[in-house]
Amino acid sequence: MFRGLAERSVRLAALVVRDDDSRPPALTAGGRSHPALRLATVAGHGVWRYDFALPLGTVSDYGLAGRTHRVDTRYEGDLHVGFVSCNGEENGDLDRDADERNAMWQRLRAQHATRPLHVLLHGGDQVYADEATDGHRLSDGWPDELPETAAPADLDDLRLHLRERFLHRYAITYAAPGFAELAAEVPSLMMWDDHDICDGWGSLGDVERTAIGQTLFRTAREAFLLYQHAATDDDVPDLFLDPEGLSLGFRRDLPGLTILAPDLRSERTRARIMGPNGWDRFDAALADLQERVFLVSSVPLLGPRLSLVERLMQLTRRMERYEDDLRDQWQSRAHRAEWARMLRRLIDVEARGHRVTAISGEIHLATRATLDTGRPEPLHQLVASGISHRAPPRLYAMTLGTLARFGEAPIPEHPIRIAPLPGQRHNYTAERNYLTLARKRGTWSARWDLEDSGTTGWLSI
Repeated sequence: MFRGLAERSVRLAALVVRDDDSRPPALTAGGRSHPALRLATVAGHGVWRYDFALPLGTVSDYGLAGRTHRVDTRYEGDLHVGFVSCNGEENGDLDRDADERNAMWQRLRAQHATRPLHVLLHGGDQVYADEATDGHRLSDGWPDELPETAAPADLDDLRLHLRERFLHRYAITYAAPGFAELAAEVPSLMMWDDHDICDGWGSLGDVERTAIGQTLFRTAREAFLLYQHAATDDDVPDLFLDPEGLSLGFRRDLPGLTILAPDLRSERTRARIMGPNGWDRFDAALADLQERVFLVSSVPLLGPRLSLVERLMQLTRRMERYEDDLRDQWQSRAHRAEWARMLRRLIDVEARGHRVTAISGEIHLATRATLDTGRPEPLHQLVASGISHRAPPRLYAMTLGTLARFGEAPIPEHPIRIAPLPGQRHNYTAERNYLTLARKRGTWSARWDLEDSGTTGWLSI
């Protein structure tokens, strides 16, 4: 995990999960030995962290358990950043054929071997935990059929059940071929989305406020801290923008680049995307930015006019089950004012001379969009979604493309336009994919790797 930059070094953390609770061997880096710090014990498994640093501006290595891993920390010149999202599926994900499931991870690993990545951004749904609630009498019917009451002892038992299930999903997902090798060599930054908790969290309504719902959220949050940030609550003030931990947005800086990831889940309700803590800390984080800003919005920031679909859904109860999916989006009519608020913040950042690029996942498609900021160059949004989640039907992509033709402008003088990827005919591409962003001689560009169509051309951003 990427922690940040010191004077002439890069601060990192490495996460290890043991089959038992025994202490793992020390990690070696920079001629020093670094002992492991116990973070938690989950179902008899020890969760440990190493804190260490590598010199900035070179290719260094660290060693653990007889293996050596190389890390490229040459951040000050040309830079190569990867972005992935949606690493799984809602049902039966752990039973899939490993070669099929992880084909795009293997491709990204091969790319890294020839052109090393410096940082890997994970934009949401790092695991699909939807089945974690199965197998316990309190949560088996989540979210539709729950018992009316739950005794404290039963809730404690549910927490133990969920902790074990979350560990199981993270351990198998992280050990997958391609992912495991990249995770050991490329410093990661991760922001969660709904499936890291459960499908649609934050848009489900009253069920989230039940004792069972809160037990699920607290356990998923602990797992997010442990497995996506190698952290516990004690580390929150040092790693996240909100020292209270009500919102888990973060900011990291590299030379010439700010990576800013607001938390769109912890304070979400059906009426809002970010809460008071999230907004206050996000606004404060917009000061003293680097020249380029990557805004990691786990849900796409620029998209088609979903209010039209929401109105149609009111005509038939058969469509009600899709309402939560639409309520999840910035473009939902329930969030229109908040969406405009976020866009205005980014337009203001651009007016101060910074260049913002929004990067998103979530929709299991690849696409891009632009926002007219009133400056010569638009604000770009890049969507790469589905590193292992199989692509939806092409009809779904064509339907979204049709909606995109209506245009969208929550701020009338700043229209949004959806556009095809380089070399593609349609606005949305229904293939598994990941994104790479490159800075070469000070100029940024991006390209997608598509499972069937191959690598796109470079898009200047």
